[in-house]
Amino acid sequence: MKLRTVREIDPRGKKVLFRADLNVPLTDGKVADDSRIRAVLPTLKWLLEHGARVAVCSHLGRPEGKVVESLRLKPVAERLEKLLGKPVPALPVCIGPEVRKAVEALNPGELLMLENVRFHAEEEANDPKFAKALAEPFDIFVNDAFATAHRAHASTVGVTRYLPAYAGFLMEREVEVLSGLLTHPRRPFYVLVGGKKASDKLGVLKGLLPRVDGFLIGGGVAFTFLAAQGLKVGKSVVEEKLIPTIKELSEEIKRQGKELHLPVDVVVAPELREGVEIKVISVQAIPEGWMGLDIGPATIGRFAEVIQRAGTVVWTGPMGAFEVPPFGKGTEAMARALISSKAFTVVGGGETGEAVEKLGLSEKFGYVSTGGGATLSFLQGEPMPALEALRAD
Repeated sequence: MKLRTVREIDPRGKKVLFRADLNVPLTDGKVADDSRIRAVLPTLKWLLEHGARVAVCSHLGRPEGKVVESLRLKPVAERLEKLLGKPVPALPVCIGPEVRKAVEALNPGELLMLENVRFHAEEEANDPKFAKALAEPFDIFVNDAFATAHRAHASTVGVTRYLPAYAGFLMEREVEVLSGLLTHPRRPFYVLVGGKKASDKLGVLKGLLPRVDGFLIGGGVAFTFLAAQGLKVGKSVVEEKLIPTIKELSEEIKRQGKELHLPVDVVVAPELREGVEIKVISVQAIPEGWMGLDIGPATIGRFAEVIQRAGTVVWTGPMGAFEVPPFGKGTEAMARALISSKAFTVVGGGETGEAVEKLGLSEKFGYVSTGGGATLSFLQGEPMPALEALRAD
């Protein structure tokens, strides 16, 4: 997929509506993880250095069409100000005369931050009137919000009816890397799948099956696979309704001659909390009333062996409840196995991105996608409305 990109324009003096995904975690009103802000800096700096007058536009959280004080973008503007080393005034609105006036007052190379677009219910409804009001003060639209590319919202798709639209460098790079995985991956190509629920990963498993050499499955996802094999998994997360589908999928993986690696041992506990009693146990012997919360050491060893012979590995979803010690060992071990391998390693955003950021290992991966759900949608061939709106061909 070829996109129209900012390289094709001369933004000097132009008023640019810049859509980023700055949906970052806040703790006590401060940005707790600025990786999504840092990801759009190359495009933002390029626009400012080339004399654009920029209004940054984003959503934050799920305010559901109402003003929620704790979800204002001011703390994000403050962090962006520090990263750029120049003022980033935060407006209390995202449409209307106040925006028009503030944008007109910008000098080339200056920027401001619009308020959270999701304070308006019309944003997620892709309402044409709201999209027109958002676009009205600007000459050009630049979209660098790959993480929302699978959604048709007013600030990602609607505005492209009213403004010439271009992809930023982050959007361009995401599409380049993920397209490469689908067309010419280095082999063998494996997908390391984790996360809480099998239903969240079913699409990507089915979508990538014809393209990959095998799957390694951990996290909560693994327990529905193990239950589909007839194993008793205690009170581990199992999606009973999915068992027939997972059975069918497991058979199809084998029929196509692909590898399917499941845990052989797991870390179990009677409940998910710090300081709880834990056991490492074979998947054949999970006790009633206990739940699997991480992959065990034998599984770590087996998965690491597969990773060492891989050419490409895409990782989507943690191997356990990594946010609660001591259930993060599997996730950390997989991260370290991946960065020590010769494979081209891609982290599929979302929780996995958070986990590697928390471990301080992001820089050591081949590529860390900002996408989460958008990355999975792209890899499983689902429609990507925001990308279609930027398509060059």
